[in-house]
Amino acid sequence: MRNTAKITTAVLAAGALTLGLSACGSDKDSASDTSGPLIVAASPTPHAEILNFVKKNLAKKAGLDLEVKEVTDYVTPNTATEDGSVGANYFQNQPYLDDFNKKNGTHIVPVVTVHLEPLGLYSHKVKKADDLKSGATVAIPNDTVNEARALKLLDANGIITLKSGVGNEATPADITKNPKKLKFKELEAAQTPRSLDDVDAAVVNGNYAISSGLKPAKDAVVLESAKNNPYGNFLAVKKGNEKDPRVKKLAKLLTSPEVKKFIEDKYAGSVTPSF
Repeated sequence: MRNTAKITTAVLAAGALTLGLSACGSDKDSASDTSGPLIVAASPTPHAEILNFVKKNLAKKAGLDLEVKEVTDYVTPNTATEDGSVGANYFQNQPYLDDFNKKNGTHIVPVVTVHLEPLGLYSHKVKKADDLKSGATVAIPNDTVNEARALKLLDANGIITLKSGVGNEATPADITKNPKKLKFKELEAAQTPRSLDDVDAAVVNGNYAISSGLKPAKDAVVLESAKNNPYGNFLAVKKGNEKDPRVKKLAKLLTSPEVKKFIEDKYAGSVTPSF
């Protein structure tokens, strides 16, 4: 099985974080007690930053008690939402969620799409993709959906060619043309920006790029197009909780003119509103 040790480590770490999230709740879980605060698990950047803007500037007026829990991995937010440790999460896109639900038997559903974080290829060694040397090593995320997304980015920019019709489970084995004979190093998504000194280039998710001090709109060697992009990030809940009044309030606030302006002003094109 691909990356078994790394995935096991991530799951164990996620379990510890889930316990931490559970410990923060009351006797009633966050999802069932609609009279309490809405606890949302979110990636630190930009998701938690956007939520904290809502909490500071918009939530009180809307009558929403919002609590933001920052989580750095891509497993805990969904498992914590499924078991009721948190009432919602904000960190993922539809292809990732579909894959996660299928593999883990969870019942998470999207509520409202808020923004897009373009995936980018970054390098400390070259300024253009054409400058990558033969045999160069490129780091890519090792989770199924983000690995496929990374390979599609390279395909769209003529760096490699993928097999026709390949979907969201593409791996390096699906590459039909690799003129530069690139080697691929599969890493946990959060590790890809940290690998830039050790590889020739890395494909990095937008949130991890920003939190690492990279500016996607400026620093990416190639950047994912926002046009017809299926990877918008959304607020999500466990199925059945979509009509929770707290969730409905947050969904409205996350797609407000104030949040749109905040995203545009703060991220200058590195994160774009999807509404």
